[in-house]
Amino acid sequence: MTNTILEMKDISIEFPGVKALDKVTFTAKPGSVHALIGANGAGKSTLMKVLAGAYDHFSGEIYLGGNRLSISKPTDSQKAGVQIVYQEVDAALIPTLTVAENIMLQETVQNSGSKQWIHWRNVHKKAASQLEKLNSNISTKRLVSSLTLAEKQMVLLARAISTDCKFLILDEPTAPLSNRETEKLFSVIKKLKEEGVGIIFISHRIPEIVEICDEITIMRNGQVVKRDKVANLTSERIVEWMLGQKLEQQFPEQTPTIGETLLEVEGLSDNTIVKDVYLHVKAGEVVGIAGLVGAGKTELCKALFGDSSKTSGTIKIKGSTVKVKSPHVAVQNGLAFIPEERRKEGLILQESVQTNLVSANLHAFTKALHFLDKKAQKNKSQELIQTLGIKTPSPDTSVHTLSGGNQQKIAIGKWLVSEADIYIFDEPTKGVDVGAKRDIFELIAALAKRGKAIFYASSELSEIVGLTNRVYVLYDGKVTKELSTADTDEQELLYFSTGGH
Repeated sequence: MTNTILEMKDISIEFPGVKALDKVTFTAKPGSVHALIGANGAGKSTLMKVLAGAYDHFSGEIYLGGNRLSISKPTDSQKAGVQIVYQEVDAALIPTLTVAENIMLQETVQNSGSKQWIHWRNVHKKAASQLEKLNSNISTKRLVSSLTLAEKQMVLLARAISTDCKFLILDEPTAPLSNRETEKLFSVIKKLKEEGVGIIFISHRIPEIVEICDEITIMRNGQVVKRDKVANLTSERIVEWMLGQKLEQQFPEQTPTIGETLLEVEGLSDNTIVKDVYLHVKAGEVVGIAGLVGAGKTELCKALFGDSSKTSGTIKIKGSTVKVKSPHVAVQNGLAFIPEERRKEGLILQESVQTNLVSANLHAFTKALHFLDKKAQKNKSQELIQTLGIKTPSPDTSVHTLSGGNQQKIAIGKWLVSEADIYIFDEPTKGVDVGAKRDIFELIAALAKRGKAIFYASSELSEIVGLTNRVYVLYDGKVTKELSTADTDEQELLYFSTGGH
């Protein structure tokens, strides 16, 4: 495998109104971890989708070991030994099948014919052996629909390494993983590297790139702007190459004016993990909900928004007890929720930017006889596109064609139309580059300045420290500590996040 160098030469591809890649040349070596990075919309994921066979209308050439490949569909790429693990794990798994069936899906489909039997015991045995390589003890008999995000990621990784894999593309692989799970993943990457597998590692987390990667290719606006060994670049220089400018202070200056309590929770529990939670948030305040992956942050956010059934507790909005039985009731009472899984829960992917931006408050664009005012919709969507810096050819562009950072801005922007009073952000910077992160931080600070109350749930403790006024630390579904952010640091938050008392 030592000579199986992967080469992509002069790759170009266009979508309606957008030239996503412009004569991009990319090379990866076996037995090496190659970082592919860039700001949202730079073209890195598009380049890898070309390699994975997701797009067939590109120009340019792809070589593996000196042999030209003809890649027009995913099976072409897989047969050549190229596997990809996408960031959006749900799109790549079949929720109604078991873990084993999902891991061994390709082999089962290839080896089963109309008159052949599937040996399910062998399927489960093989799947378990792949999970064992990842130091994962997920039961192969569980349905994928019952898994957490982190567990789904592990299933996809197990599927990828179950084949004759020469190059493994990992698109934001650590986004849903805890620190401990990330360490396990890195040990697997190192093992695969020793076995001669080439790893293409897409991530916005610069410290991870510095830790695990050997070489780096940086993209901007559909072109390669820098190739080098990771050891030759500092974190600051990597960011500057990504953005094309020096990075300003990441977190905006805040001079909060704290007002009345807008939301108060007493003894809230749900039917999964949230247990006896007490918390509150005031107008103009950004309150952090800190915790590691699996601590219950998402479940708490959904319980607040009426997207899960609470078993006990009360929720008071502006002093009045409200039974938030559904998201509809939550929105009626001035709540907005930006979920962690934006593609699955926060957006209508096949619809336009305009449709998504106005979807949370169609009443504002309804004329007499319940007709929608198309002109008002277009004007408002264009205003939000400009205000939020959403990179899109037009308001009519389908959301699924945009980058992760731009999709996140749309997921947030649709709630600006509703003029909510209380905003709940769940991991809003997941899969978002450093430039788009600052845009999101500025937006949250602006909302707080306008007197909005903000819950900011994140496992990125640096963001909790840099952005919030107060913080509740969650561990195993319980609030273990309430702290003033000015009086704490990442080390203390990590201590309480891991069960410290």
